[in-house]
Order: sequence, then structure tokens, then C-alpha cells
Amino acid sequence: MRLGIDLGGTKIEICALAADGGCLLRRRVPTPQGDYPATLRAIATLVADAEHELGRRGSVGIGIPGAESQRDGRIKNANSTCLIGQPLRHDLQALLGREIRLANDANCFALSEAVDGAGQGARCVFGVILGTGVGGGIVIDGRVLVGAHAIAGEWGHNPLPADAADPLPPLPCYCGRSGCVETWLSGPGLAADHRRVTGETLTASDIAGRAAAGDSTCAATLERHGRRLGRALAGVINLLDPDVVVLGGGLSQLPGLSASLPEFCGRHVFSDDFHTRFRLPVHGDSSGVRGAAWLWN
Repeated sequence: MRLGIDLGGTKIEICALAADGGCLLRRRVPTPQGDYPATLRAIATLVADAEHELGRRGSVGIGIPGAESQRDGRIKNANSTCLIGQPLRHDLQALLGREIRLANDANCFALSEAVDGAGQGARCVFGVILGTGVGGGIVIDGRVLVGAHAIAGEWGHNPLPADAADPLPPLPCYCGRSGCVETWLSGPGLAADHRRVTGETLTASDIAGRAAAGDSTCAATLERHGRRLGRALAGVINLLDPDVVVLGGGLSQLPGLSASLPEFCGRHVFSDDFHTRFRLPVHGDSSGVRGAAWLWN
């Protein structure tokens, strides 16, 4: 039995997978806000309760909103700031009395979809997260690519490629750089672009809804977003050349996005033949927690 845990900013979720990937159990609890010891206890309680209910012990994989430092094993780059600098793997292994496996939540998403989802059977899968932030994960031959600095797949903090027809101001990013993909292609980035162009303050969801109802200014905002996403993903494809790109996160559901990407992306890819497949996730918002369980694949 594989136990997967998705440690999010607002909730902690656990699932138990059978050998064939069938879900035996799913539970979630609120994440203790800003409280690292309470977060450890919440995870340990979820594991203990799941194993008691199912009557057996399982392996444990955990997806986190950050990464482990390759230097000292402490957590870095986490938007759940109480995790930063903490020896999370060490502390949980001591608490649970077993080895655990830990990965970035975008890597878990990509792994889930590569194992038995939208990328099943593909050698190379790039999993994209388009939401409050922009992230990604890489799976090659069923294994997550972590990288020398545990940042493989972090395309959201590369600069958005320039285009003469779409000049962009160098917007500052929270990471300290400017012009990052995330500042333009995240949900807040989409809303900010619409506000700059139209003067209207709308959420990404509102923009999508109005575009679907025939609002031409909102439709134009979505087209700008799609074209920029195509340019940004073309850079990833030119480097990684994945068989499948799986689009996750709230913005993956924008109307017409996945259908338009072959055109928007293909014109920037360095190949005379472009057949990378763009797909929506099979497992939806369960992909992160399932991927954590599949860390023991």
C-alpha cells in the first residue's frame, strides 16, 4: 500500500493507493497555519488513522510546496513559509518511524499523470501548473527529474520570451527578478494584464466567464495569455522535447486554451514537424496526492 500526502497551504490531504493504483482512502484536514510542529503532528495523525482504518502499513510519499536543499536537506522555496529552513524529511522520518520520500508538489502532479494519467506510456512528460503561481515538473521514463539544485521544471522563473508584436514592460517578480513567466501567466498575472489594458479589475475566473459570454475585451485578454503561454512553453519544448505536456492548475481550464496551444506554441518550436500533445489531467485535483504516493513506484 502506498500512502501519498499533499501538504498544501490550506489543507493536508492523504490518499492510499492499492498496487493497481486504485484509491482505497482519501482524507483531508486544514493545514495548521504558520505552525511547523502542529503540521508534523497533523501528518502523523493522518498516516496513523489511515493505517488503522485499512489495517496495514504503507510506504509514505509527500508532496510539498517547495523543495529540499541538496546541500543540507532543509526546505527552501516554499510558499508555506513555516517550512523554510526546516529538516522536514528528518523530522517526519523520526515521527513516523520509517523512510519517506519527498518531492515538490508540481513534480508529484507530473508523476501522477505520467504513471496512470494523461501522459501514461510517454517517455517524457512535462507537467505544468498554471494557478496562483506557475510551476512545473519533469518525468522521464517514470521517474521524477529533480536536478542538481532541486529546481528542475521551474520554468515560471525564467523570463517570458520577447516578441516584437507584443512588447512587455519588465514587471518585478517576488523572486527578485523581473519579467518572469509567472508574473504574466499566473492567475494574478492574467488579471493584472487585463486591468492594465482595459482599466477593469476582474479575477481570472471572471475574465474567463465574460469571454465565454461573448465579451470581446475579455476574449482578447485570454488570447494574449494563450500566445504568451505558447512562447514560454516553446522554450521548454526546445530544451526538453517532451512527448506530452499536461496542463494543471485553475487556469488550465480556460476556454479553448489546450486546443489553441499547438498553434500558439508550434510556431516558436525549432522543428519542421510539431506533434507534442497538450492534455488536461485525468486525475484533476487528485494528481498531487496520487503522485506523492507514486514516489514509491
